[in-house]
Amino acid sequence: MSKAIYRGRFAPSPTGPLHFGSLVAALGSWLEARTHEGEWLLRIEDLDRPREQPGAVAAILKTLEACGLEWDGEPVFQSRRTARYALALKRLESLGSVFPCACSRREIADSTLQAGDEAVYPGTCRKGMPTGRSARSLRACVTDSVIAFDDRVQGRISQSLARDVGDFVIKRAGGFFAYQLAVVVDDGEQGITHVVRGADLLDSTPRQIYLQQLLDYPAPQYAHLPVAVTPTGEKLSKQTLATPIDLERIPVTLMSALAFLGQQAPKALGFATSSEILAWARAHWQLAKVQKSRTGEIPNAADFLPP
Repeated sequence: MSKAIYRGRFAPSPTGPLHFGSLVAALGSWLEARTHEGEWLLRIEDLDRPREQPGAVAAILKTLEACGLEWDGEPVFQSRRTARYALALKRLESLGSVFPCACSRREIADSTLQAGDEAVYPGTCRKGMPTGRSARSLRACVTDSVIAFDDRVQGRISQSLARDVGDFVIKRAGGFFAYQLAVVVDDGEQGITHVVRGADLLDSTPRQIYLQQLLDYPAPQYAHLPVAVTPTGEKLSKQTLATPIDLERIPVTLMSALAFLGQQAPKALGFATSSEILAWARAHWQLAKVQKSRTGEIPNAADFLPP
């Protein structure tokens, strides 16, 4: 009997260079794939063209290569797959699971209570748009059922889409396909079996599972790693001008990222090369050691400098 193939992926957005937080996600997903003798694919999520930074794709590839995080096959660009997303949208429309919506973000925020960081859509246009209004977006109709899954880091997660999210956008104003639809189509068509990513995407996973069910895609296994935050609790992101990975300090950064993920490498590795650090990490990686938390403070890089 042939062994089932593990297929993971890393999917950065080219809105800027990789920072420590994005490296943590890349390293964790790479180690999970490699320790399972699986494939690790690279997908560039470049659907949000107005936010794309010139040169970001080349910078991301260069950083991954400098860190020794090699990927399998050619990178996939979402901007070249819009025909596939359009077909998936037609399928959802044929199921009666999509409706046009005229509401702006401000109108939604003004007419509903907040659930976490997002405004729950109140269903304004579900039975038809107000007279004289035109569609700004397309939304997926949700049901009253609860979506639940077992995250390999965060444990049991359940969410009522109707109560906690509401009907969500799958095609945005301006004709751009939304992340929630694109990621489901990509994971399904690429045969992704395991998704290892940051916990900032944990709350969107039930939406993706819901679309997987509608489109008859199998659900991958999920593992959501803690998101790196500053001592003041601010998430590292390109929008907050997080410091790009310093290519001159890759070994120290890898050691710091491993510590963030609960993998305590021996101090002697402070003298090692990047390839030696990754070799140790592959031999000792245990997902079970990753902290069961949505956030984690960045370790002090000085702790990993050779004396």
